[in-house]
Amino acid sequence: MASRKEELLDRLIAYLAKHGIADLSLRPMAAATGTSARLLIFHFGSKEQLLQEVLEEMQTRLQASFVAMAQKGRKVPLLRAFWDWALVEPNHAMLRLLYQLHMQAAQAPKTYGRYLKGNSLNWLELIQEALPPAQRDPAFATLLGAVFDGLFIEYMSSGDKRRTTASLDTFIRMAQAPMGPVTTPRPRR
Repeated sequence: MASRKEELLDRLIAYLAKHGIADLSLRPMAAATGTSARLLIFHFGSKEQLLQEVLEEMQTRLQASFVAMAQKGRKVPLLRAFWDWALVEPNHAMLRLLYQLHMQAAQAPKTYGRYLKGNSLNWLELIQEALPPAQRDPAFATLLGAVFDGLFIEYMSSGDKRRTTASLDTFIRMAQAPMGPVTTPRPRR
């Protein structure tokens, strides 16, 4: 049986996924989630701690869902499967909120520094593990994560699913194309 705090986290995630964090106030959030601002402070200590715990819970849920998706047999490259997965509810709503919270956390590294570092490393490890063994290079996994991040932020900003998906497909084709020999430029004398 879920604890009162776990049930509250479920409702808080749903509320924040719908309303975002701009102008976040504890009283309206508490009323909408069937509690009081005083009880939110009792359970979480502060608004920042509440956001941090919501972030961690969303990360846990999203990463478990990502792992389940990555373990399924797929006919498309991992990055495309990741993109398609991200655009399906509730993943899309939670990722949108996660990016909002991530930007807020980046502005307050003293408060959220532990989260920021852990978030990046966790996703990098998950992406690396989901790749075929020959492609499990940290630099390649970082590149895939960065391309996904950039295109997802562009999609959130523009709402242009067709263009951002086409851009992702273009990147995948480029990444799969055979590369010519890599030459190191000679230093000028």
